[in-house]
Amino acid sequence: MKLTFLGAAGTVTGSKYLIEHQGHRLLVDCGLFQGYKNLRLMNWEPFPFDPRKLDAVVLTHAHLDHSGALPLLVKQGFRGPVLTTPATIELCRLLLPDSGHLQEEDADYANRHKTSKHKPALPLYTQEDAERALHRFQPLPFGEQIDVMPGVAVRLQPAGHILGASSVVLTVGGSTVLFSGDLGRPDDLMMREPAPIEHADHIVVESTYGDRLHEVNDSEDELGEVISRTAARAVSS
Repeated sequence: MKLTFLGAAGTVTGSKYLIEHQGHRLLVDCGLFQGYKNLRLMNWEPFPFDPRKLDAVVLTHAHLDHSGALPLLVKQGFRGPVLTTPATIELCRLLLPDSGHLQEEDADYANRHKTSKHKPALPLYTQEDAERALHRFQPLPFGEQIDVMPGVAVRLQPAGHILGASSVVLTVGGSTVLFSGDLGRPDDLMMREPAPIEHADHIVVESTYGDRLHEVNDSEDELGEVISRTAARAVSS
């Protein structure tokens, strides 16, 4: 097995991990680069592989830094399945077309105000491209293991974070590789805590926050204070 980091390396955005095994190719996540202009410009660079020769994509969750380049992938010839949880599919039905719409609005603004060196400025992808990408999605419930390509099986485990978010457990030639995705907190009031992983031979861990620790506080008290302040302002006005 060969693993190549194509994003979220040297920066915390644009997650893409290419797995190659016995002539087949799998992508874990396909995110947009977001933030500073030098990062956003990376979205316009060609994929360093042929999307037409990619067998499948496994998506950890719906946030655009993990899912937002899928319309580009399909636009450039990818025709395999995008495997992810049912809740992630529902969120992507909202986020990806909206992302395409915003790309179109940005291009229209640049053309009307002549703020781009490109004539005309074009969207990275359109709402229609995003709608087309959604046809590639296939649901994979938590805990169900399937063969995603010859010699490679995939299983999704709850990761907390947002609805449908998962960690990806790949079994490749008898060994396991875990991709953490973005992990939620164990004491979250709204979300299930991440499921414990019994075993993995290799682990690829998201580390957006580096060595920073969450503060020890009472989330209910903090939320109550915000509500009280807001209600007080409403009464006084």
